[in-house]
Amino acid sequence: MAYDLEEQEQLDEFKAWWKQNGKMVTSVFIALLVGYVAFQGWHYYQNKQAVEASTQYQELLVADEKDLKNIQAKSAKLMESFAGTPYAGRAALLAAKANYQAHEIKSAKAQLDWTIQHATETAISALASLQLANILAEEQDFAGALKLLNAKHDAGFDGLFSDLKGDVLLSLGKNAEAKAAYLEALTKLEPKSKYRALTQQKLESLG
Repeated sequence: MAYDLEEQEQLDEFKAWWKQNGKMVTSVFIALLVGYVAFQGWHYYQNKQAVEASTQYQELLVADEKDLKNIQAKSAKLMESFAGTPYAGRAALLAAKANYQAHEIKSAKAQLDWTIQHATETAISALASLQLANILAEEQDFAGALKLLNAKHDAGFDGLFSDLKGDVLLSLGKNAEAKAAYLEALTKLEPKSKYRALTQQKLESLG
């Protein structure tokens, strides 16, 4: 194939440029290709994990509530093998409830603490904080309960946090602070919710 003079000059320039930069271009291309393959592999792995976790969580949901060992085993597997998925936190929260109802308080507290630390959903973490704070209050560990209630949490649960904080402060005999907490809760709770009515009753009982 014959080239005219201008085409030959362009071809020579390209050959010279490639001789100087070809290795770098090839390296960049390979790096991009490897990165793309790795990304696709990770994406596939994440999807596979999510599907497996979802399946196991559904099995946990239909498990017999009285079969504590089965619930503990299924939730433990989700927490250990699928900690990066939302289902692990949900499973830990469900297991904590089952343990609490079975009077396995130590286990319930451990699972709630795990949920607070590892749940990928802020709502699940907030629920775990509320439940653990309630247990600590029952145990009269009021300082521990207040620490949890004062910690950063999902803003959607502000009303519930303030209400429980009011209960703890009331148990400590700090009526004025409890009243302030209940007033704060009323500004956050849904106007027509049953829970708000209960908070209102608590506030009114303080005079």
